[in-house]
Amino acid sequence: MDDWRSFDIANPTEEHAMIREMVRDFVREDVEPQALEYDRDEKFNLELFRKLGDYGLLGITVAEEFGGAGMDATAVAIVNEELSYSDPGFCLAYLAHSQLTVNNLAFNGSDAQKKRYLPGLCSGELIGCMAMSEPDYGTDVLGMATNAVLQDDGNWCINGRKMWITNGVVDEDGTPADIVWLYARTGTTERGRPEISTFIVEKGMSGYKSGQKIFDKLGMRASNTSELVFEDCIVPPENLVGEPGSSMHHMMRNLEIERVALAAQAIGIARRCLSDMSRYAGEREAFGKPIREFGQMQRHIGESWAEYRAMRAYVYETCRVLDLDSGGQRLDSDGVKLFATTAAKNIADRAIQVMGGYGYVGEYVVERLWRDAKLLEIGGGTLESHQKNITRDLSKNPDSIEE
Repeated sequence: MDDWRSFDIANPTEEHAMIREMVRDFVREDVEPQALEYDRDEKFNLELFRKLGDYGLLGITVAEEFGGAGMDATAVAIVNEELSYSDPGFCLAYLAHSQLTVNNLAFNGSDAQKKRYLPGLCSGELIGCMAMSEPDYGTDVLGMATNAVLQDDGNWCINGRKMWITNGVVDEDGTPADIVWLYARTGTTERGRPEISTFIVEKGMSGYKSGQKIFDKLGMRASNTSELVFEDCIVPPENLVGEPGSSMHHMMRNLEIERVALAAQAIGIARRCLSDMSRYAGEREAFGKPIREFGQMQRHIGESWAEYRAMRAYVYETCRVLDLDSGGQRLDSDGVKLFATTAAKNIADRAIQVMGGYGYVGEYVVERLWRDAKLLEIGGGTLESHQKNITRDLSKNPDSIEE
């Protein structure tokens, strides 16, 4: 490749660059003006969210025949980075819909399921969520208590509660999500392990309703988080995804793009915080000179720049090799989230320190980004789970270190 020196890993093709420019313009014109208000009021901007469908972003990885854009992991990272530069909470709602629900369906659903649901999900007519965590189970997926029992008439009867569900409700009236990508126990394997199956639950199905909306969150307040309740919820056989007990494979595969997307959110947070603290350090004076001339400020800005560039390179390199259809990049999808999320939180913390009292109030953005960044160390897998996975994978494949 003769032009390798000019290759931009974050914008590898003209199409990727165009998407970044389009989303950046959308963020500047539509997302930024509402971000402070919706965070303060703990409200989800549903009208603005549906605009993402007009731009073709809600089905970014979906084949064009089902209403999507047919793009790759790099495009996913670009959208999540750019939205999170302004409003990570709003972006989290996007991720829960587009990566956790829509991407899952696009790569794991049957043709009939795709034809039935994907066009509405891609346009924004339908809002989706993924329900895995429960009040007593999070990282311990196999411990989930929600169960589905096959009835004599061929339908499934589901009972259980799901907790911490982004997009679980879509408005202030507690209206539940239109589509739930739901994981439930359907039995026990011959080895005595829980058998986990996937169901598509639609709003209006008997026994499906929203529970409590979670208020007073530390961050990500512009996305709705709620409990979902399934009480003798009847789901027809055609809404079972694949075969009973087949969930673990596609669950683990989809976690890879989820973790990359969350790491991309960290890039957006880091870039905004770095930009704001650098500009402020040039404008603010103390003792007769800009504070950027003081060594303490230089350390905050310098370390933040290095960490931002490192996370950017790592995330987009992982996107370059990630195949959405087959996965196989758990080592680095865990690695980018482990590194980038903590780095973003630290960069936001430094930005507050540089900006002092101004950094501590919501109007100056970095305070909100600092709060939002913390969830990235928890959601989609805790830091501790990534550390465990990486250590285990390296013990199985030590040659990865030498590649």
